Amino acid sequence: MKRMLIGLLASASLVATVAVAQTTSGALGRIKAAKAINVAVSPDALPFSFIELNGEPAGYSIDLCKRAIAQIGRAVGEPNLKVNWIRGTTPARLQMVADGKADIECANTTQTLARLANVDFSNLVFIDAAGVVVRHASPVHRITDVAGRKIAVLKGTTTESRLNAWLKSKSIAATVVPVDTPATALAMLDSGEADAFANDKIRLVGLIAQAKDPKAYAMLAEEFSYEPYAFALPRGDSALRLEVNRALTQVYVSGEIERIFSQWLGAFGRPTGLLAAMYLLNAIPD
Repeated sequence: MKRMLIGLLASASLVATVAVAQTTSGALGRIKAAKAINVAVSPDALPFSFIELNGEPAGYSIDLCKRAIAQIGRAVGEPNLKVNWIRGTTPARLQMVADGKADIECANTTQTLARLANVDFSNLVFIDAAGVVVRHASPVHRITDVAGRKIAVLKGTTTESRLNAWLKSKSIAATVVPVDTPATALAMLDSGEADAFANDKIRLVGLIAQAKDPKAYAMLAEEFSYEPYAFALPRGDSALRLEVNRALTQVYVSGEIERIFSQWLGAFGRPTGLLAAMYLLNAIPD
């Protein structure tokens, strides 16, 4: 009996030691030591991650990210973590995480197998599809009408690679023009330098809504890709991933996601059946 008790105590001690080690190593250890967390965000991915007039990031993904940051703070015993917001394009943000310059990336980044070779991802935070916007008076009425025309797309995004793959699969000869910012793409559309602009549909709707003359644009009905969004994390850091997923689960289970969705995406209607199912399936039981 005595030996059994000693064994149980030793096992409990080992579990406690492992738990402490997990919060003092990897990203959690760095965060605890610095009392700060580095977060990579997009400056122009409205309504997911963008910079407000006061210079602070805001959006659907930022609200979810703040819940994750709060949970990380609780996990390392630092409830008032300093947050260093680092802006960048999608390729730049992913590289920041891979290089250890950012502890988490919160925007509208699609999880792919290729990206999983360099970073890990949280559970899904949103599902979108890629589409195409044109000028209202454009002769392009279907995606297949882009044959022989120019399509602007954000450089280094999954939309770029999937658009190229889709065009190839349909044997459509169109010129894909990679650009650095959504503003550049819209300017090209307005000037006639591009005949269409391909991006995630929710982003396109947000951009059009912010344009000087929203009625000057039209969204094509078709979609050409599926975009599952998640937060990029350092590869192999299961302790950090656990805390991020714990926070997301709490948001999904508590129903808080309804308020967040309504605030940032309510103008587009209610969550689709697919998105509602995603929230349910990504709410991991304790």
